[in-house]
Amino acid sequence: MRTAGLVVCLLLAFPAAGWAEWQFKPFIGTTLGGSSTFLFTEEAASEKHLVVGGGVTWLGNVFGVEGEIVRVPGFFEGDAVESPLGSSLTTLTGAVVVTLPRKWVGYSLRPYLTAGGGLMRVGIDQQGPFLDAYRTLKTAAFGGGATGFLTDRVGLSWDLRYFRTVGGEEGTGLSFGPEKVSFWRASMGVAIRVGKGR
Repeated sequence: MRTAGLVVCLLLAFPAAGWAEWQFKPFIGTTLGGSSTFLFTEEAASEKHLVVGGGVTWLGNVFGVEGEIVRVPGFFEGDAVESPLGSSLTTLTGAVVVTLPRKWVGYSLRPYLTAGGGLMRVGIDQQGPFLDAYRTLKTAAFGGGATGFLTDRVGLSWDLRYFRTVGGEEGTGLSFGPEKVSFWRASMGVAIRVGKGR
């Protein structure tokens, strides 16, 4: 929560900088290589699941900050007999962004790296009420991607990112060992630029 709050404060602190730009990025994607220690969810978490989300980035010449929210409906559901009746996973994260100077790449793809963290909300509706799991866990997130603009304002963005919970509880009876969830996310989205770097 502190990380996400810090990113929001940084985003609000630099709205008028002439050498920077805002980027709004709605996207869709898929999960890859997921894992979970929650009961009856390990197999389902490893399957591919639809991802929808969006992010806001304040980007300077090299460094920037971003805030992002991601929703994965049915992340803990799969083809296994023991699969939960319903589930969802939501992440709210903030990150530091490092990219190449804009003048180096011109109008070609501009690669970037991100690292940060935030919160992951887990919701699992199991076969019995005593096994339902609703948890808010701390999470770390890092990855990278590239953004290319088709016009001065609109472009496309590709992203690959890894999420992993940190410090999950143990002994709750809802997981095998500490409560942990991890997955990769591959996504593609629209990038909308507001403001223009010099």
